[in-house]
Amino acid sequence: MADVTFLSQAEPVDEYGRALYAVSRSILRAHFDELSQADLEDLNCDRVEVTFRQLAKLARLHRDKGSRGDGFEWAVHEAIVGGEPRVVDLVGEALKKVSPRAFADLGRPTSLMFGHERARHLGFTEAVVNNASGDAVLLPDGSGRPFAFGSWVPIAARGVAAEPDLRERIKKVWKTDLFLSSTEKARFAAATIKSNWHQLEDGNGLRVAIVPQALDLPAGYQRWKSLHLIALPDPDGFMGLFNDAYEAVAEAILTVGRHDRAPYYYKPSAKAQKIQAQLEKYGKVKVVDILDALNEAAQQNLITVDRKLMSVEAPTWLNINEKRTPIIAPRPAFEKLD
Repeated sequence: MADVTFLSQAEPVDEYGRALYAVSRSILRAHFDELSQADLEDLNCDRVEVTFRQLAKLARLHRDKGSRGDGFEWAVHEAIVGGEPRVVDLVGEALKKVSPRAFADLGRPTSLMFGHERARHLGFTEAVVNNASGDAVLLPDGSGRPFAFGSWVPIAARGVAAEPDLRERIKKVWKTDLFLSSTEKARFAAATIKSNWHQLEDGNGLRVAIVPQALDLPAGYQRWKSLHLIALPDPDGFMGLFNDAYEAVAEAILTVGRHDRAPYYYKPSAKAQKIQAQLEKYGKVKVVDILDALNEAAQQNLITVDRKLMSVEAPTWLNINEKRTPIIAPRPAFEKLD
């Protein structure tokens, strides 16, 4: 007999502490995603075996400024998927402007992560296509028939080399970071994500841009060249949340990886410092386990629990590998942020 737990949602996702855990998870996942094959060879382990201390030692917060942009992409994607109102309200408004007909009955937007850099991972492109409905289409600008999603996304996944093979109306769709749609996932609009709006580029096939608010860019929706531009509010909206979580993860990486702290680093809020302190305890823990624990923390008090005993056979993989010395590490668990 096995003790099986059934979960059901009990509360809405609307509390700052939960959201902070969720965005911290996205940022840590972005750093984890940046590990190259060469990095894994240097560590002499598979990606799923990488510990937080190993990741922290390889992190390039000062040298690789792209890590913040990647974290922003992940955070925006997961905020849309999770229904974070600070983001989905603006995304929904933009999609209705992209195609008033296609998204007239839009309830809640959803997102598929893309990025041709990620297409190098085995099965990534196939997973993107499989997550869309079988007859899904890509909505280009202007009039004319849309393009079959499953036919053109694998081509776009080749990056800039795909341009000669892409039709004129979707010539720049390879620059897509997210594909935005409704929950039916039948019609998609390509979106580009930048952490600095001055780096934005439009192009045929790109429909939406998502950036942070800036001194010269007010928050909210507006048109910019051919793009439907969304500027996320800072600091009282999503960007304040993102910056807080980013600095919490960054501070933990600096401490665990024993990096020098730059004097210009922003200090996390009191709640974010609690996340930082908890992350710093788990240097020996696998990153995948920390990501799972952050996910659980983001759902604290959201679920009701019903435990039942059910008969189950032991899985074939349940055995002890005697050839390797086990590393004793605590199971990560994060406390609720009041």
